[in-house]
Amino acid sequence: MEQLAPVPGEVEKRLALRRMKLVALAFLGAATVIFLVATFWQAAGAPGWVGYLKAAAEAGMVGALADWFAVTALFRRPLGLPIPHTAIIPTRKDALGDSLGEFVGTNFLSEQVVRERLRRVGVAARFGEWLAKPDNADRITSELATVMRGAVTVLRDEDVQAVLEQAVVSRIVGVPWGPPLGKLLEGAFADGSHHKLVDLMCDRAYDWVKDNHDQVMNVVSDRAPSWSPKFFDSLVADKVYGEVLNFAWAVKTDVNHPMRLSLDTFLREFAGDLQHDPKAMARAETVKHQVLDHPQVQNLIGSTWSTAKKMLLDAAEDPSSELRTRVRSGLVSLGTKLATDDALRTKADTWLEGAAAYIVLNYRDEITTLITDTVQRWDADETARKVELQVGRDLQFIRINGTVVGALAGLLIYAVAQLIGG
Repeated sequence: MEQLAPVPGEVEKRLALRRMKLVALAFLGAATVIFLVATFWQAAGAPGWVGYLKAAAEAGMVGALADWFAVTALFRRPLGLPIPHTAIIPTRKDALGDSLGEFVGTNFLSEQVVRERLRRVGVAARFGEWLAKPDNADRITSELATVMRGAVTVLRDEDVQAVLEQAVVSRIVGVPWGPPLGKLLEGAFADGSHHKLVDLMCDRAYDWVKDNHDQVMNVVSDRAPSWSPKFFDSLVADKVYGEVLNFAWAVKTDVNHPMRLSLDTFLREFAGDLQHDPKAMARAETVKHQVLDHPQVQNLIGSTWSTAKKMLLDAAEDPSSELRTRVRSGLVSLGTKLATDDALRTKADTWLEGAAAYIVLNYRDEITTLITDTVQRWDADETARKVELQVGRDLQFIRINGTVVGALAGLLIYAVAQLIGG
């Protein structure tokens, strides 16, 4: 059998129970003494009113004994006698556990009760008012940071790395790059988003030609025949340089230049080929594998989790980190909205009611079974002792009241009998 957890303040409760038992016993003792004195006094010729006193004391004794029996029978067999329907808690523990589970399931775990209770409480509004306070938001942020640190620390790097490779890298490898890249480029080319890049390239090309006169001259001179005179080579090179510079300037300044239009046509055709041309699509796949197989890319993938882990741990440790600051401000903002936005608050309350109702409808039996199974595992005698410590002190008032009420009832009955017989 499973042992119950210690009762908080068990020593104090045991002393209080013992004192109340002594008080109840004192009432019984007083009634007994009064009864014996009255009996001997009557035998010695006492006044008539002593009979009333004797009747009250006798009935008080009976009431005290009856209620002592009733209270004791809840927890043990009175005087150790095997009287039926005694020691109710030890012998009926399992049945009581079943009844308790059924009672909780019927009266506390019904969908209607849960919904009405949550609706009256107004969880979203209360939580929003509480969360809107910066100190409370900071407390929640600290707890979340602690949870995140624990989770990140517990996770093994190799396991996370395997998940990343499986979830990210394998998907990248498995999805063809050509069609989606072609569709993306097609959209960019259609709305002219690439023109800024083309303008930049044209500007850089013109600037390069303008700033590299000697290099252009050397290229032309190096390509000239050995028999050609040097002054002639210089003239030709200078002419070529001027034409190249004029061409670069024209491409740079004229948005409708044939070179630009040809480039637009090429790019549109390239985007279409990536989506429909098998050769272009295969070439894109080759480039994809070359990129992913590159040592630097592999190192980057391998260090992704380590880098992210260090960033998360550093952010969680530092109360002034950007992550914790954003989480804190987000929580305060959420709390303020819950406290002031009726639509959001209603939505949150509805979601919470639905979640609670779902749990009640689908897991009520498991919850009540937890109660009954737990009670069944308890030791019977230990259960009776623990329950008596919790409620036994109050039950002693039943014995006291039984003595007093019994005495009054006996007095009344005796008085009525005297009137009838008198």
